[in-house]
Amino acid sequence: MQNEHLNLKLAIRDIPDFPKKGIIFKDITTLIGQGKLFQEAVSTLVDQYKNKGITKVIAIESRGFIFGAAVAYGLKAGFVPIRKKGKLPYKTVSGSYQLEYGIDTIEMHEDAVNKGEKVLLVDDLLATGGTMKAAADLVRNSGAIIEGIAFIIELSFLKGMEKLQGYNVYSLIHF
Repeated sequence: MQNEHLNLKLAIRDIPDFPKKGIIFKDITTLIGQGKLFQEAVSTLVDQYKNKGITKVIAIESRGFIFGAAVAYGLKAGFVPIRKKGKLPYKTVSGSYQLEYGIDTIEMHEDAVNKGEKVLLVDDLLATGGTMKAAADLVRNSGAIIEGIAFIIELSFLKGMEKLQGYNVYSLIHF
């Protein structure tokens, strides 16, 4: 299973020291720039969740939007963006999470999901899990049922899965 999507893994470019020294950034633009690879990534996620009754796909700003919108289209589901505080135009609900130095907040429109609605959360990368945990809490507090959480990339060594215990999490590629 680890090598199942080796072609996708090989298409991801490493950018050393971005956004700061010591970080190796996983650049997905080299994957999404190749139509067949982008289609493979999206189709794999759609296939993973096509029989789950998902009515909304919720994705986190900003790279999560690339995959989330495409997966929503493939599932014939609605799309809901989760954005950083102050970026959405209507009434919002918010969730906060701990950063290395401080706290950050994400928001979703208060009417974006309905109680009991089955949703899939999508983001491009799972690192420490803080952002997705805050998003999952936000969605769960809105009354929706989280059928799954999907990532293109998981940086397993950062142990972000520990924050997402109890959820059905799927990661396409592991580093």
